[in-house]
Amino acid sequence: MQLTRKTAIAAAIAGIIGTIIFDLVGLIAMGQWWDIPALLAGKIGVGLTAGVFFHYANGVLLAIIFAGLISLFVGPIWARALQFITLQTIFGVWFFMFPLLDMGAMGLEAGAMMPVMALIRHWMFALVVGLLYPVLTVKVAPEVRFAEAQ
Repeated sequence: MQLTRKTAIAAAIAGIIGTIIFDLVGLIAMGQWWDIPALLAGKIGVGLTAGVFFHYANGVLLAIIFAGLISLFVGPIWARALQFITLQTIFGVWFFMFPLLDMGAMGLEAGAMMPVMALIRHWMFALVVGLLYPVLTVKVAPEVRFAEAQ
């Protein structure tokens, strides 16, 4: 399936909702709302509002990238989303973002549970995106068919 303006809009909406779920899981597990936006804001020297914007923009971007790469993965769409986000978490978060945030490889300098919680939170994001993206796409682009991706 090709990424179009309509499928990108569907992915963006799924990404926003997925990011909300990511944050809710963080609240439940870590006891803090918007811990990632606060961390980003502090690290780059901007206010929390900018941190929230960057955090949600990242969720939207990840969902759109997934929509564009969906055919590279196998299985139902939700499983494809899990495959994509697992790779993204390992290479984009554990070995890129965490070291940039002075948390060491895999975030281990912030605690042994950091890589586990990061993966769990990203998996929840991926499940939401993987389940909502096809539903939203059918709403905004009924001509799109997901039969080949099921």
